[in-house]
Amino acid sequence: MVNNPAGYMATDPYTQGLKAEYGSMMLGFPDIKLKDVDDIVAYINDAAKPPPPKENGGDGGGGGQPTSKNALIFGIISLILAVIALILMQVNSNLKKMSDDAEGILRPEPVPFYRNKVYIAILALLFFVVGGFYVTKGAIGLGRQKDYQPLQPIYYSHKVHAGLNQISCLYCHGSSWDSKHAAIPSVNICMNCHKAIQTYEKGPKLYHEDGKEVDGTTEIAKLYQYAGFDPNNAAKWDPAKAKPVEWVKIHNLPDHVYFSHSQHVRAGKVQCQTCHGEITAMDEVKQVSELSMGWCVNCHRQTKVNFNYTDSTGNQFYSIYEKFHNDIKKGKMDSVTVGRYRRIGVSEMSLLNVRMWRCENVEMGVQISKRIIK
Repeated sequence: MVNNPAGYMATDPYTQGLKAEYGSMMLGFPDIKLKDVDDIVAYINDAAKPPPPKENGGDGGGGGQPTSKNALIFGIISLILAVIALILMQVNSNLKKMSDDAEGILRPEPVPFYRNKVYIAILALLFFVVGGFYVTKGAIGLGRQKDYQPLQPIYYSHKVHAGLNQISCLYCHGSSWDSKHAAIPSVNICMNCHKAIQTYEKGPKLYHEDGKEVDGTTEIAKLYQYAGFDPNNAAKWDPAKAKPVEWVKIHNLPDHVYFSHSQHVRAGKVQCQTCHGEITAMDEVKQVSELSMGWCVNCHRQTKVNFNYTDSTGNQFYSIYEKFHNDIKKGKMDSVTVGRYRRIGVSEMSLLNVRMWRCENVEMGVQISKRIIK
């Protein structure tokens, strides 16, 4: 069913009934090995079972509730100790005044709290520390738009397409495999399916975030307006006259940030859900991750680099530096000079950077890397 849905369905009454009920058939994945399918089934049946709940106590586990409770207790104790300290200070001042009066020592009247320079300086310092903390915390979040969920010109449900119908992310966003941008699919990509799927009848009901129900057939009709497609005269449709859908961009990075989808998706083997959240369960897409520098750096601290140079699965960029290391180890060179590095690493590497790191063509970048090593 995974490799050849049409061939399997021809002899299987159950899947034939599913097609008759829902009117569509899943895409075939001929490159997936049956062993991989067995591994997925084994994972679903065994590895994906929820772990037994942890008992409270011992390591103090149990989610964020104990931590919040401990913080509240700590805050209350600190407040009580501060009140006690103030009371003791006042008692000490009164006892000292009584002692001076008994001994006949004349002392000037105490300065009121609001005129005491020491207290004023302490309050000012405390104000700037607390105020600076909250100002900095608020300023760090400027430009970030976590949970941003704009209203799109067409209600497109990733849950229906990528989730229920299991359309691969790369079918619509194929450029994320080879280039910097994931890109938005053209209207013609949508029409590959929707020339045949013209109504939304048997899928789950769709709703906006405010609870208002969505008419799926009406949303498909909006797509037809952009495509210039007449369902009653499909044979005369001209794809060249289609107009792009004016989608509202959700995920934005600062101008100084260079981010390449292909280096993450293809070279780094990073799943789409790592950054975009559980996209297969979303109707209206929103930004899940904060996309801050700290968020990116934390991922880079944990992600391991595949230094396998024997085939195309590894990150062969670092083989250049391995060559330098081996040449020094074998005595072919005693060091890497700036001139040699510039000759090998800059003039030719600049082309490698353009091709490989900017990901116009990753495979070409790998071939250039091999040529430089030779």
